[in-house]
This record gives sequence, structure tokens and C-alpha cells, in this order.
Amino acid sequence: MQLGEYEVLEDMMIGGLKIAQDTRLYRFTSDSVLLSKFARVKNGDKIADFCAGSGIVAFHLYALQREKKKDLTFTLFELQKELSTLSEKTAEYNGFDNFSFECGRLQEIPERYREQFSLIVCNPPYEKGGFDNEEYCKAICRKELTINLAEIAQAAAFALKFGGRMCMLHRSDRLAEVCYTLKAQNLEVKKIQPVASVPNAKPYLVMVEAVKGGKPACELLPVLYNR
Repeated sequence: MQLGEYEVLEDMMIGGLKIAQDTRLYRFTSDSVLLSKFARVKNGDKIADFCAGSGIVAFHLYALQREKKKDLTFTLFELQKELSTLSEKTAEYNGFDNFSFECGRLQEIPERYREQFSLIVCNPPYEKGGFDNEEYCKAICRKELTINLAEIAQAAAFALKFGGRMCMLHRSDRLAEVCYTLKAQNLEVKKIQPVASVPNAKPYLVMVEAVKGGKPACELLPVLYNR
């Protein structure tokens, strides 16, 4: 595997694994790691990572689960070719042969993925508004410039098997929108966990798990502190 001029291998701080990053592009935050710990994994899960970026959610999720759960496979969906290529390099470096990669728009997800996944993880762009003076390639990772929540929900409903789970992050002030948007696609929110920076602070994020075709009933988990 050959790294480009601006590419580096960063320690994932688990099992000696490393992830390829480009110092010029959008780099992951701790929110992605929180999501990988929140997701509930079962043996034999076929897992999709929507808005995968350089793949941190999927790779960290696999690093946490590979000794516990068997026969896990991952497909990473990412719009930007440069970020998708980084994911491919990470898989190659770590010797992961159970990862595949799909570069393109989620709104145009290929028919072959219909009802193929038992778990979807997604750390989406969750801010609204323009990108001002920010670089476009970084802005679209944070802001709804190329895809919005409703389109992500539609793609998830298309790709999930009945009874499959979707785990995602979003802004806490958009929680109601998350719940009704997912429900409109027959994705019933079953768990919600708020995330705050310190005790007594207002949560700034929520993590949700929704089940395709699930019955109404939702568990509110304790606030998680991301210091």
C-alpha cells in the first residue's frame, strides 16, 4: 500500500490498528467513536456505513467487535472519492478482507443493495446553511449541502432488512425531526442517548437506534459525557 503526499496513518488506539487520513481533507471527530460504541452488533450482521467519510465508524466498530462477533461484513458508502480511497487503504493496511466500498450518492443507491443490511450506522452532515468561506470538500461532511436527513432515512429504509437497525448521530435540537423523519420511513426509534460535554451541560448531540418495522416503544438512556 502506498500513501500519497498528504496521507498519514493514525493510530486507532485499539489493537494496534491504524486508519489512513489525508491532512487536507475532513478528519473524523470523537463523535464517530461514540457511535461505534453505541451500535448494537449481532453475529453475522451485514453492516452499512452511510456518509462513511474515511471509514472511522465502521473500522472502529469492527475493531471493537471482531473478537466478540463472527462473520461481520461491511459496506462503506461515501460520496467523495478521495475519502473512499482512504477507506480502501485502511482496509488493505489492516488486512481486512470483509470490507467493500461504494462511492456515489446515497440518493442513487444501487438496486442490488435493496434490503441487504441488518445494521446501518451513520454519522451524517447535520448542520444546515451554507459553507461560507469553508472548503467545499470539508463543508459537505458537516452541512446538508449534498444530502439531507429525509434522503438518508429513505436510503436506510431501502437498504435495511425488515427488523434491521439503524444507529445514527444527530444534533440534539433536531431530535424531534429525526424521530418523525425516520418514522415516516417505517423506522421506529427504539433508543435515544443524549450526549453532553460535561455534567449539567445541555446535550449537544443525540444517538438514536431505529428498527425497520419496529413497534412503538422507546428507551431513553442516561446522558453520556464526551469529555
